[in-house]
Amino acid sequence: MAKNLLEQLREVTVVVADTGDIQAIETFKPQDATTNPSLITAAAQMPQYQGIVDDTLKGARESLGADATAAQVVSLAFDRLAVSFGLKILEIIPGRVSTEVDARLSFDTDATVAKGRELIAQYEAQNVARERVLIKIAATWEGIQAAAVLEKEGIHCNLTLLFGLHQAIACAENGITLISPFVGRILDWYKKDTGKESYAPAEDPGVLSVTEIYNYYKKFGYKTEVMGASFRNLGEITELAGSDLLTIAPSLLAELQSTEGDLPRKLDPVRAAELSIEKINVDKATFEKMHADNRMATDKLAEGISGFTTALETLEQILATRLASLEG
Repeated sequence: MAKNLLEQLREVTVVVADTGDIQAIETFKPQDATTNPSLITAAAQMPQYQGIVDDTLKGARESLGADATAAQVVSLAFDRLAVSFGLKILEIIPGRVSTEVDARLSFDTDATVAKGRELIAQYEAQNVARERVLIKIAATWEGIQAAAVLEKEGIHCNLTLLFGLHQAIACAENGITLISPFVGRILDWYKKDTGKESYAPAEDPGVLSVTEIYNYYKKFGYKTEVMGASFRNLGEITELAGSDLLTIAPSLLAELQSTEGDLPRKLDPVRAAELSIEKINVDKATFEKMHADNRMATDKLAEGISGFTTALETLEQILATRLASLEG
C-alpha cells in the first residue's frame, strides 16, 4: 500500500506540530511541538481551552492571595500560561515542547536569561525534566548570547525568528541546541519586494535559505539541529525533506497526510559534507554587518518581534477580561 507524504517525511525528518491546539496534536501525534505567542494567544481564545486559562488565573490568584491587584494576578498568569499549555502538550507527545520567552526581552540578554531560568523552573516544579523543554528565544545577537548562557546550564534553547546565515552560524558557534529558520516569512518578503507572485518550490527563497544553513552545518560538523518553520505550502516542506526537523501547522500536516506520491530526500548530510563551502567566523561585529547588509533578515526579524509583542499584549487583555469575569 502506497504511503502518504506525511508517512514518508517521518522516515527522513522529525515531524513537529506548530500549534497550541492540543486536539490537533492528539490527531497528528508528532514527536515534538512548538508554540509561540501568536499560537498561545489563538489557543487561549478557543472555547475548548478556557479551562486551561481559568485554572491558570485561579492558580495565580491563589499564589498571590486575596489582597493582590487584578493587574498582579494577570501578570503572574501571563507568565504561567505558556507553561500551562506546554504541560498539557507534554502529556501527549513523547518528545520536547518549545516555550517562548517574552518577545519584548529580545534585546536584553540578562532579562532573557532570567526568564529562561524561570520557565524551566516552572516545568521542573511540575516534575518535567529540562531535557523535554526548549526555551524559545528570538535570534538577535543579545538573544543568542542569552541562549549560550542557558545552554551551559543544561537549559536547551530553540532560536527563532531566524532569517539569515549569520544568525544560524552565530547560534551554532555558541552551542545552541536547535534553530528555527522561517521559510514562509522569507518567501513573503521576496514576493512583496520583487512583485513576483509565486516561486517554484526548488527556487523558493525560504527553501534556499534553509538548504544553505543545513549544508553549512553538516559540512562543518555542527551539532545544532535545523528545524524549518513557517511554511506557506506543501512544496516548501517536500523540498526540505531530510532536514533534522520540520515544524508544521495542522492544516499542512493534514494535507501531507491526505496526499500520496513519492517524497525523495532533498537534504542529506553525506552530500553536504562533500560541498565546497567557505567557513565564516561570526563575532558581534560580523553579525551586525551581515545583518545590516541583509534587508530581508533585518525587516523580518523586526517585524516578527513586533508581531509577537502585539500578540502578547492581546493575551494580557484576554486574561484581564477573563479574570474580571471570574471574579465578578
